[in-house]
Amino acid sequence: MRNYPLIDILLFKNQMKHFVILFFYSFHIISQIDISTIKIPKSLNETSGLEFFENYLITHNDSGDKPKLYIINKLGKKILEIEISQIKNKDWEDIASDQNYFYIADTGNNFATRENLRIYILNKNFTPKGTIKIRYKKQTTFSKETFNEFDAEGLAVFGEELILFSKNRKTLNSEIYTFPKKEGNYILTPKASIDTKSLITAADYSSKDDLMVLTGYNFEGNQFLYILKDFRKKGFENIDLNKYLIPIKPAQIEAIKIIDSKNFWLTSESEDKGDPRLFRLKLNSN
Repeated sequence: MRNYPLIDILLFKNQMKHFVILFFYSFHIISQIDISTIKIPKSLNETSGLEFFENYLITHNDSGDKPKLYIINKLGKKILEIEISQIKNKDWEDIASDQNYFYIADTGNNFATRENLRIYILNKNFTPKGTIKIRYKKQTTFSKETFNEFDAEGLAVFGEELILFSKNRKTLNSEIYTFPKKEGNYILTPKASIDTKSLITAADYSSKDDLMVLTGYNFEGNQFLYILKDFRKKGFENIDLNKYLIPIKPAQIEAIKIIDSKNFWLTSESEDKGDPRLFRLKLNSN
C-alpha cells in the first residue's frame, strides 16, 4: 500500500477548493545579501513564524487571528489552513520544531501585562500534546509599560531545550532564556544578553551547522539579519554576533527559517498598506 504524505491526507480531508493567487518575484543585490521576493496571501498580513513541513512551509499570524497554521508552498501559494480549536492564539510570535513536535510561542507581550505566557506543543499531525508555561523572574508587576523587557518573539529548538530571545524595547539588547522542551511551569532568568541594537523578531537554529540566526529591526525601520556562528561551541559567554542590513523597505521581518548556512527563508508582515511577503535570502559573505 502506498504511504501518502500527511499533507496529501490533510488536503483530501479538507476538500480544498482550487483558487489562483497572483505572485511576483523581485530581486535585489546590496553588499553581501541577495534577496528574491514573493507575495503571499493577504490573510497572512501578520505572519510571525516559519517552519518546514514536508516540502512546504508553515506560518501563522500573531494576535488578531484564530489559532491557525497556514501551509504555503515555496511560490507563496496557500495550500491549507489548519485551525487548532483546543488552544488559543493570544499572541503567537514564532514556531519551531524537532523530530517529533512543533512548538508555538504564545509569548507576545507588547505592554508587559500578560501573566499567561506559554509555548504550545503540537504533535506532527497538528493535535495538541501539551503546554509549557513560563514567566520572567525579574517581572514582579504587570502594569502597562510600552518600553519594557518582557516581550519575546524568537524561539528555537536547542537540543533538549527551547531557547527564547527577548524583544527588549528598553535597552535594544536581547536576553537569552532557555528551558526544557517539555510540559511544566518554568521561571526564566537570562543566560546572557546580546547587544543587538534592535528589536528581535525571530530566531532559528541549525544543529548541523551549529548556527543561530535572528532577525530584528530598529526604530528607523531598518531590517537586520544576525548570524551567530558556532553558537553551542562558543557558549553564551563568547557569542560571535555578525549583523547584516537586509535591503528591503517598507517591511517588518517577523520570521526566519534556515535552509543552509548561507540561505534562509523569511517572511514580513504587511507594512504601509503593502503585501505580506516571503523572501529567500542568500548571504554571500564568508
